[in-house]
Amino acid sequence: MHALLKIFLLCSVLASGWAHALQLSATRLWPSPDYTRITLEAAQPVAHKYFILSNPERLVIDLEGVEAGTALNALAAQLSADDPYIGAIRVGVNRPGVMRVVLDLKAAIRPSVFQLPPLGAYGHRLVLDLHPARAGDITWNPAVPQPAIAELQRPAKPGVPQYARLITVAIDAGHGGEDPGAIGAKGSYEKHITLALAKKLKQKIDAQANMHAVLIRDGDYFVPLVQRVIKARAVKADLFISIHADAFIKPHAHGSSVFALSENGATSVAARWLAKKENEADLVGGVNIDVKDPFLKRTLIDLSQTATINDSLKLGTSVLKEIGGVNRLHKPHVEQAGFAVLKAPDIPSILIETAFISNPEEERRLNDAAYQDKLVDAIVVGVRNYFDKHPLTAPSRLTLNQ
Repeated sequence: MHALLKIFLLCSVLASGWAHALQLSATRLWPSPDYTRITLEAAQPVAHKYFILSNPERLVIDLEGVEAGTALNALAAQLSADDPYIGAIRVGVNRPGVMRVVLDLKAAIRPSVFQLPPLGAYGHRLVLDLHPARAGDITWNPAVPQPAIAELQRPAKPGVPQYARLITVAIDAGHGGEDPGAIGAKGSYEKHITLALAKKLKQKIDAQANMHAVLIRDGDYFVPLVQRVIKARAVKADLFISIHADAFIKPHAHGSSVFALSENGATSVAARWLAKKENEADLVGGVNIDVKDPFLKRTLIDLSQTATINDSLKLGTSVLKEIGGVNRLHKPHVEQAGFAVLKAPDIPSILIETAFISNPEEERRLNDAAYQDKLVDAIVVGVRNYFDKHPLTAPSRLTLNQ
């Protein structure tokens, strides 16, 4: 009888453990040229351990108290053959109460693993960022071929004098990956709209005789705000244009806007609110706050940015004038606020709010290919007019070791 009681109590404990086993609510995989991110989402924090095995290279993650479920089982199916870092994903029970995820790697990596608390529509997130082994956390990987670098190495365009250099325009599609940006009334994601516009804008700029463009992100993945600035400087950009399509609490808000950086506060309450909202992108997209970015100090150094901001205002005014012929303007002048993504100390930088995705009519137009073409045509004319009035007179001011 005593033995039966022990068995009963043991079964009760095991049943209790099984009852509290955690199932993941979602898994997401975001490959990019810079790094691959895996996100495991659950209703509570996921206890975990991880380690690396070599020959062959593998990353092993043990999820404690997690059981198999639809979301976890779906992780491997999200892997594409062209993922830069992961060759295969295997999931299975390692021991009672522990699910093991094994990532078969294509090369040595340096993982960054961290937890994110619930935010917005997300629950608790366990994030695994797979960076190349030779690079630090959240840096671009020179070993992986990227369109940006290839573009810089191509021959001069026909008809461009040998002494002239191409004007390089860095185009930043706002948000991406874990960070969807604003969501329209009909379900449009800002991150998809901005990427579509950025790709069209690159195509139009590349068609100009003396210009070419570099995309800060060319797919659906998250790029931290500081990294966007670093990338623009790494390709020696002459201009930086960040594309957005924001939302407001009231659906009747409408119109396009252009913003530049401000050293002395925002020019309006709305501009301050928008800058705060855009600067929170890292919280949504997910940055490991325990990692000290080695480029931060020398990239966002506390310089006087007066000259660069003045150039940004001139560029913004030229672009805003042309956009006004395509869409109503939210404000008739360039506004200013403390946007983190505009803080390159030596690159004229503007942020374009193409329209309010929260306005049903403007959301419809933002999804229309013909309207997108008109919008990017206007931006190109604005950029071209800016350089007609302010031509480049010296080699690129940027160097990679600044």
